[in-house]
Amino acid sequence: MTKEFKRDDLLFSLCGLNCSLCPMFVRKSCTGCIKDSMCYNICDIVPCSIEHGLVDYCFECGEYPCNKYDGIDENDSLMTHINQLKDIQKAKTLGIERYNQIQSQKVQILHRLLEDYNYDNNELFFCTSVNLLPLDNLLSVVNNLDETTEKMTPEQRYNYLKDRLFECANNQNIRIELRKGKYNRERITFD
Repeated sequence: MTKEFKRDDLLFSLCGLNCSLCPMFVRKSCTGCIKDSMCYNICDIVPCSIEHGLVDYCFECGEYPCNKYDGIDENDSLMTHINQLKDIQKAKTLGIERYNQIQSQKVQILHRLLEDYNYDNNELFFCTSVNLLPLDNLLSVVNNLDETTEKMTPEQRYNYLKDRLFECANNQNIRIELRKGKYNRERITFD
């Protein structure tokens, strides 16, 4: 009899992705890592977790890191995988509770930006930006954002914020983009 895999943590995945910052999750069209979901059907990590006693995070497994992680952060899917290995190490080092506190703050920022600055349906750009930029940088970008942009049109507000996010990313040597991958056939840039 096959054990049923179930995720209670919707902020951070088994494999190190920040699920709550994924465009599908934000649109409420993601079913997550559950049996018969899109993620489950394309992922070989969930079945591995089942085989290893239903670990909640791969870093809890005695065999982590295993060959399933070879090059896992080199390509993107519906969301960026650039920081996947770094994020899983960060969650392991900080502890999942502290890591998820940081993720919760990022989710709040993402929803605020989507609500107040999302001109022309740019969820993918905002999800990618919030996922890639460190929390302290995001906080510096959004600090006083409303006051600075209050007299601007929605398009001007979006462009102003986009410029600030790119400026912040450039200062950190971060490229806000989605790279080619198995399910993402083209590089997506947001310039």
